[in-house]
Amino acid sequence: MEATMTQMIHAPEPPPWPWRLRASLAMTAALTLKLLPRDRWRTRARLALARTASSLPAAHPGDVRQAYEAVVACQPSWWRGQIDCKERAVATVLATALTGRRCHLVLGARALPAAFHAWVMTADGTAIGAEEAGGQDHPWTPVYTTP
Repeated sequence: MEATMTQMIHAPEPPPWPWRLRASLAMTAALTLKLLPRDRWRTRARLALARTASSLPAAHPGDVRQAYEAVVACQPSWWRGQIDCKERAVATVLATALTGRRCHLVLGARALPAAFHAWVMTADGTAIGAEEAGGQDHPWTPVYTTP
């Protein structure tokens, strides 16, 4: 009989303080949108907020990856609810915008198993955050991408 080992999940390394500040501000804004009373309003507000950065120059994929990792590392412990991929993706777009650059918010879906997901994409097509929720095994199909 073979013993199985449990994989340990460690807390991410804290990002440098400029990224931590941007990620915390962006996550606070994204979580504030989650307080809107209707899902339709929340979705419209997320898309409108993500579109505000559309006139900025494109961000380098490494910078967007660093913003995403900072957002994941800076998820607040005081938030009592679940923090979904939508909040992480919007916070990543906002944290990147705080550097004077832009990336795109992508909303997508897949058929089997049926699910919805949100992630960010750089101008050169690099998807960041799409690997969440089994993105490697069952790829996501983009449904809407912010300009």
